[in-house]
Amino acid sequence: MVTHALFVDQYELTMLQAYWCEEMHGEAVFSLYYRSLPDGWNYALACGLDTVLEYLEHLRFTPGELDHLATDDTFSEAFLGWLADFRFTGEVRAVAEGTPIFPEEPILEIRAPIGEAQVIETFVMNQIHLQTVLASRASRVVRAAGEAEVVDFGMRRMHGTDAAMKGARAFHIAGVKATSNVAAGRALGVPVTGTMAHSYIQAHGEEIEAFRAFARLYPETVLLVDTYDTLEGVRTVVRLAREMGDRFNVRGIRLDSGELGELAARSRAILDDAGLDRVRIVASGGLDEFRIRELRERGAPIDGYGVGTRMGVSVGAPVLDIAYKLTEYGGKGRMKLSTGKRILPGAKQVFRVEEGGRDVRDVIAGADEHLDGRPLLEVVMREGSRVTAPGRSLDEIRDDTRAQLERLPERLHALEGAAPPFPVGISESLTKRQRTVAGRVAEG
Repeated sequence: MVTHALFVDQYELTMLQAYWCEEMHGEAVFSLYYRSLPDGWNYALACGLDTVLEYLEHLRFTPGELDHLATDDTFSEAFLGWLADFRFTGEVRAVAEGTPIFPEEPILEIRAPIGEAQVIETFVMNQIHLQTVLASRASRVVRAAGEAEVVDFGMRRMHGTDAAMKGARAFHIAGVKATSNVAAGRALGVPVTGTMAHSYIQAHGEEIEAFRAFARLYPETVLLVDTYDTLEGVRTVVRLAREMGDRFNVRGIRLDSGELGELAARSRAILDDAGLDRVRIVASGGLDEFRIRELRERGAPIDGYGVGTRMGVSVGAPVLDIAYKLTEYGGKGRMKLSTGKRILPGAKQVFRVEEGGRDVRDVIAGADEHLDGRPLLEVVMREGSRVTAPGRSLDEIRDDTRAQLERLPERLHALEGAAPPFPVGISESLTKRQRTVAGRVAEG
């Protein structure tokens, strides 16, 4: 079983031992940010902070984990003895989950003794990256769907159970209505929904038999109509409605294959002609934000979308160029001089400037600066403990996310790259500090 304390790259532990041997326990600042957006994306939604804070609060090396490390000659007995009492004692400053963020802006910053800040790198990057990518992709899907509801159907093809659980949380923050993931419903309190698979229809002698039995057991269900012939399936729903009369309370039908736009229009006509205008139409099957936009632009009468694989694994844009870099140690700014991999030294703050009810630009500054705009990074952990517990509810985060997205310039909600992109500047003071630190580093 993989445990969180051992969810590290080997070099995190070798560096931790080296810092310990050299008695390098000075305070360090590490910044987590991404360098660029996937093609066509105009923002990312910060997500995953709650997972990181829970990890940091409970980070321990158990006797079993230490016994495992003792089988590796790399680590000394004395070092492992020190690890037995290891705790995270540092500070975390971060943007709130659900905040739209842009390239090079810190998502979070860790201030702690350098070994503590170093050894957590892998887990922190893994969780912030996964949840930020999924929340960002889901935000695009939700925006494309407009007033129609979006439901998460993606867990079966997502990359493992952790991704499916964390994805359900990220999707909810981004505005997805419900999930098919029952475990996530229990753990997170998010709405759970689901109806039937084609196999249920196939297992019955006739489609009408399956519909009768299911509607009897689940009166307000959504019936899957495309197992054999989609439009005949819709007509079978009409037949069932006539049979059941006032007992017919089926909420909707689901289309899962074929030309969804045309089938939705023809299905709507059949239902309306039968007086079933209250029966909703849900579409699923290979959907993403681009396909949903196409369906809406064609006027397809679809009331909800079940979105699976393409959102669940963020097909076409599965990666952010995320980085976790040392920016200060022992009170001095630190940076690399690598081409194309700029590091802004020291602890930082991001100021978001608003004009006329819209956010119009950001400025990355030093943490000690006070500029126009609202500061985005807040202290969320001190001395290894959360500043506030349990924090905002998932629904509160979701509502705040919606409000923040509405404040962005309208061009950023396009599914293609905005021109111009959202402006992000560097303060004069931080620019000067970067030059100074670069000069000192270059001189050696």
